[in-house]
Amino acid sequence: MRHGAEHPPPLAHLHGEKPPAPDWFVQALAAQPERRTIDVQGAAIDTLVWGPRGAPGLLLMHGNGAHAEWFSFIAPLLADRYRVAALSFSGMGHSGRRESYGVAQWADEALAAAEACGLFESARPPLYVGHSFGGFPVMNAAARHGHRLAGAVIVDTPLRPPAGQVEREKRRAEQGFRPARVYPTIAAALARFRFLPPQDCEHVYIVDHIARSSLQPATDEHGHAGFTWRTDPLLFKHFSFGKPHRDLGEARCPVTLVRGGRSRLITPELLAHALTLAPAGTRTMELPDADHHVMADQPLGFAAMLAGLMEGDTEGARRAPPG
Repeated sequence: MRHGAEHPPPLAHLHGEKPPAPDWFVQALAAQPERRTIDVQGAAIDTLVWGPRGAPGLLLMHGNGAHAEWFSFIAPLLADRYRVAALSFSGMGHSGRRESYGVAQWADEALAAAEACGLFESARPPLYVGHSFGGFPVMNAAARHGHRLAGAVIVDTPLRPPAGQVEREKRRAEQGFRPARVYPTIAAALARFRFLPPQDCEHVYIVDHIARSSLQPATDEHGHAGFTWRTDPLLFKHFSFGKPHRDLGEARCPVTLVRGGRSRLITPELLAHALTLAPAGTRTMELPDADHHVMADQPLGFAAMLAGLMEGDTEGARRAPPG
């Protein structure tokens, strides 16, 4: 079977038209965040923040190829109680690019974002949440300055056995890196959008929002104007992965490992393996009826889970309503 044929592009049938969305989603996007750019080690880091200063802080970190806007319909659901921030790591979203990237550097960007957005102004320390590849900077941050955090929540992050990490990094470094493809129209780009790893998603309005906010104007090699994805195509050409297995074990704050109940990236076996590396007392949770991209599959359930974790109510989080 051709790669991706099992999960066809979810927006192709719309031909560039926006799908209808429920009221809660429209209202969430209408709650415009404070947007600021902060300089971290020479790169401009885009940050979004909702909610009042002085409220308990929550920092949301996206995965590979994603950006802060992936949380722009989640954060407003929590902003009446918390100060919620999301950043785009360097090389992705509206943030600046670098010659080289690394997990520890992204953890530095997260700390700078949390400080600049006022997440440390509450009497309670902030909670860090990282989805997918964003779980690795959360692990690094938990090991280096977890004493400043209420906890680290790692959501569907593929922490595979350490023995294979060197080979995986070598394969990544040997990949061919090509200029980003430029599409002639937004509709043409949207028709090609897929989640990685591929999956279906019944909430097409969420997929459409994520895809549209991932595009930027560009010019192709012939000088024709068009659109391309915001992620740096050379992101992994010079990348320092660090030692996530060590970082997780050395976390200096409570850790919670979460998987989507239908995730094929994080199997129950991989979650159990991560638990053996994590500090004693680490909790595991599962968000039912969600694949890897939990915020798209179960947005309301994911928001309720985060609220439960903020309040230390893991049982309430388990009872989170479906999306």
